[in-house]
Amino acid sequence: MTVSATAKVSSIRWSMGDEKTVTCQGAGTKYKASYGMSKSPDCGHFYRTSSKDRAGGRFRGTATATWAVEWQVTGGAGEEGAFTEVRESDFGVSVGEMRVLD
Repeated sequence: MTVSATAKVSSIRWSMGDEKTVTCQGAGTKYKASYGMSKSPDCGHFYRTSSKDRAGGRFRGTATATWAVEWQVTGGAGEEGAFTEVRESDFGVSVGEMRVLD
């Protein structure tokens, strides 16, 4: 008997630490240096102020990921199913310089 499961991020809700919240569908697009300062192609956030006056000099936020999990049993009764799992992680980000982009 073999049990297998596949999990994919269906959405992430970001509480950014500056009283703003962003909800992204899927896991998003991994950043590449070639993107520079361009906007995110699918989900992003710009901080409007520096974090220098925040505790520890950082914006403190939370990322809440919702995962869609599908599982199946090969052999035996051959069962399968799906469920949702939610995980939360804290993060901190320093914003030290602000630039105006055209």
